[in-house]
Amino acid sequence: MRLYLFSLLLATPLLALAQTKPTPAKAPITLTPGNMQLQAGGGAENRPDHAPEFPGGEEAMGEFFTKNVQIPVKAKQARVTGDVLVTATVGTDGKLINPKVAKGLTPECNAEALRVVQTLPPWQPATRRGVPVPVLVQVPVPFDNAGVVKFENDRKVPRSTKDAPGLN
Repeated sequence: MRLYLFSLLLATPLLALAQTKPTPAKAPITLTPGNMQLQAGGGAENRPDHAPEFPGGEEAMGEFFTKNVQIPVKAKQARVTGDVLVTATVGTDGKLINPKVAKGLTPECNAEALRVVQTLPPWQPATRRGVPVPVLVQVPVPFDNAGVVKFENDRKVPRSTKDAPGLN
């Protein structure tokens, strides 16, 4: 009887723990140049004081992608639009290391995004107390099919009404 009571006393707290809901995972912190600040007491050892920056900023990166991204033929035909999200580490020398597709569009667009990200010029690396540190970044590579959209906007008469009898 004593053994039964003892095991019951041990099992009660375990049952209460099993019924509690797990806490939701926190969203990852996105480090941006305007959102960086020194932490009191120095903060975590791996948190930079200054985020990595593309030379010339976001506008220059957009121009780089406009000049270098070649939309695959299949994506043009299917009118695929959107961004391929690539993650990579900006090393202490500013070069992007180990790029991977985090969110893709099509296999062809994903391959093109990886190709273009690997040709990006070196970034200004992140620093912690003045010392360069490696930081993981997310780079959205745009696939907007601007040529296809422009062609459709330049049309005067929709194809369905142009070919209809009695409207010409």
